Amino acid sequence: MFVQFITRAQPNREGGGNPIVIPLEPGEKWWGGVVSEGEKAPFGDMPYSVNLYGDNKSNQAQPLLLSNHGRYVWSEQPFAFAVAGKTLTISQPHGKIEQGQAGKTLREAYQFVAHRFFPADGKLPDTLLFTKPQWNTWIELTYNQNQTDVLRYAKGVLDHGFSAGVLMIDDTWQDNYGNWHFHSGRFPDPKAMTNQLHQMGFKVMLWICPFVSADSPAYRELRKKKALLLENPDQAAKTWATANTQPALIRWWNGASAVLDFTNPTAVDWFNAQLKTLHDTYGIDGFKFDAGDAPFYPANTIAYKPVLPNQQTELFGQFGLTYPLNEYRAMWKMAGKPLAQRLGDKGHTWEELRRLMPQVAAQGMMGYAFTCPDMIGGGDYVSFLDRSNFDQDLVVRSAQCHALMPMMQFSVAPWRILDKEHLAAVQETVALRQRMTPRIMAAVRQSANTGEPTMRHMEYEFPNQGFASVTDQFMIGSTLLVAPVTEKGSKSRIVQLPKGTWKADDGTTITGPTKITITTPINRLPYFDLMKPTN
Repeated sequence: MFVQFITRAQPNREGGGNPIVIPLEPGEKWWGGVVSEGEKAPFGDMPYSVNLYGDNKSNQAQPLLLSNHGRYVWSEQPFAFAVAGKTLTISQPHGKIEQGQAGKTLREAYQFVAHRFFPADGKLPDTLLFTKPQWNTWIELTYNQNQTDVLRYAKGVLDHGFSAGVLMIDDTWQDNYGNWHFHSGRFPDPKAMTNQLHQMGFKVMLWICPFVSADSPAYRELRKKKALLLENPDQAAKTWATANTQPALIRWWNGASAVLDFTNPTAVDWFNAQLKTLHDTYGIDGFKFDAGDAPFYPANTIAYKPVLPNQQTELFGQFGLTYPLNEYRAMWKMAGKPLAQRLGDKGHTWEELRRLMPQVAAQGMMGYAFTCPDMIGGGDYVSFLDRSNFDQDLVVRSAQCHALMPMMQFSVAPWRILDKEHLAAVQETVALRQRMTPRIMAAVRQSANTGEPTMRHMEYEFPNQGFASVTDQFMIGSTLLVAPVTEKGSKSRIVQLPKGTWKADDGTTITGPTKITITTPINRLPYFDLMKPTN
């Protein structure tokens, strides 16, 4: 394989220097950058731009671009890029830019950069995240997490024929942010609760974040230790050693708080001690790591070590490697590692459902193989405040979209909001996943060993067959094609099959390449097995 490197040094931390202009080849498309805008890819037909410095766009990001002609762009630090007209322009780099060509396809480019820049380490997150549906208390309990309703929710899972798996207790189980103790009023006996959940077959995760509420015991302790990000209001050229100890107050979705500085070993040790206490005292199995986004580490603050905002997000990700049962939403440059990566919160709409496939495919092409497509039916609690306004078809189709992805996660209780027909369709979908779990796990383990995506864009697996812009179907591994329904009220859909002989979920055999129209009643998730590939 011929590989050409073109390396440009850019030592300027402010992101200066001359832009790099890359002419697009005829038919060339590009992917990469930020996961939360994955539905806008591939880039090449419409103008698109983003600056990765200090902004992960509320989800995973990666300083990587890949082309379906085998070309790539990589840096260890953030940069801005724009696609317009017939050029790709790289600008404002904060580190060395490497570009080159590895083969002639998207897959060849990805395999090269993964091996060179973020090789897989052969490890997986806790496999229960994949082998059983996950259950999250957020939508049912929102800001009133409490022992009685957590146990009621878990009992509902089993009473309605679903399997125990990972159960995530979301935000407000704790006293306040940074004071990681169960709220004594809402959780009178957390140890007994955890024991009961374990006896029911669940592993228990707790929501956690790096914020620390001001005017709390943890804040006062950490302020004395200078373990929090420090303010620098005049943007003076101060170092951590010469700075005052006043922590910066960062605005986020729950107000204004101080934030742990993950460049500081004291902060890391303190945070680890809090989580170890939760494990040792209450038997907590793992943690849902939220926040940690680069914008929460603005440049006009002072850290123990001078790093870019993106690097704080990366360090927050590195922290989670201690805990095999983990989940992250915000991430920077931790591809190839055994971290579960979820999509950002999605609303309860069909448009949001259609974003799942291209965004999970984007995660895979950035090296984040162990992916979760947010919560079934949507994870934005505002969408569920009017509890009389659920779209039952949307919940079913969302479950089907999740079902053959690497992970599936429930939050809104399907037995509460669905009638008998729709609940049965969801139960059938979960049963299908259980039957297909060995195949999903085979693809997951391949990802751990090779670094390749578990869920794959069609163009990745079938280059030069016209799939670059197809985002409403996907591959699991190399042989399982999944085509969920994402249009409201649709009773049929078009599926594009690549070359080869395919066996559909209804038993029919089809020879590709071809486009077919299939019927899609509410209880059908279409999928196709590649029985015989064609070169």
